[in-house]
Amino acid sequence: MTTITLKRWNVSIGKGHPLTVIAGMNVLESLELGLAVGRHLQGVARELDLPYIFKASFDKANRSSIKSYRGPGLKKGLAELAEIKKQLNVPIATDIHEVDQAEPVAAVADVVQIPAFLCRQTDLIVAAARATAAAGGWLHVKKAQFLAPWDCKNIVSKAREAAPDLNIVLCERGSSFGYNNLVVDMLAIGEMQKLGVPVTIDATHAVQLPGADPRTSGASTGGRRDGVPIIAKAAVAAGADGVFLEFHPEPDRALCDGPSCLPLDSARGLLSTLKALHEAVRR
Repeated sequence: MTTITLKRWNVSIGKGHPLTVIAGMNVLESLELGLAVGRHLQGVARELDLPYIFKASFDKANRSSIKSYRGPGLKKGLAELAEIKKQLNVPIATDIHEVDQAEPVAAVADVVQIPAFLCRQTDLIVAAARATAAAGGWLHVKKAQFLAPWDCKNIVSKAREAAPDLNIVLCERGSSFGYNNLVVDMLAIGEMQKLGVPVTIDATHAVQLPGADPRTSGASTGGRRDGVPIIAKAAVAAGADGVFLEFHPEPDRALCDGPSCLPLDSARGLLSTLKALHEAVRR
């Protein structure tokens, strides 16, 4: 399996390296909150000697309702992410939805993320691959809920044909399981690693109940917050190279996907357990 490195930050993911933590907020709500969440998680990761990448979205385009909160948008959102990166001295991850966003996002984000629903969009993959490779970052691609893990070979080959020097990471985030539900096949992690890339687990979005939030009568996505640690631990035990997690100081008041995110004060306990599991598996 390939090991890749963010050279500027000396952060590596893959065989022989510590568990990589990509964690933060679902979507930027304010610069102040982003800094607070990032600072707390950075401190926990530093205590545990785990490589840390701060994540937040500037726009959540795939909302259930047109009235749902989406974020500050590209211009303001990238400015806030750049400020978080500067103040905390930490690498940044964020996702894109459109081809024209690739270059400006790659100029700020060290990890450019492709949302699961968009992982088969050729133009988006090509643009993101080229922009990310040119900037020396990672392309983090979430496997679609409708895609078999071995079919991710087409994503990897597409991206590398566009940018041969690209560093790419695949992400497992669950598969559609009937209506309004997802299930995670832990065997998918090893299958995707066979493609020669590191693999992360998005335990946050894996517990989503799409279009099934009872608080809004289906106008937003529900979730099973208590399942996040279970899926994260199972995936690390199955060999995942990194974890993707979202936190909030008050999850029930989060402006986006609150039912799926964890309380910020739970981060240390969970990451400590995940580190121990990762080290046990690698031994």
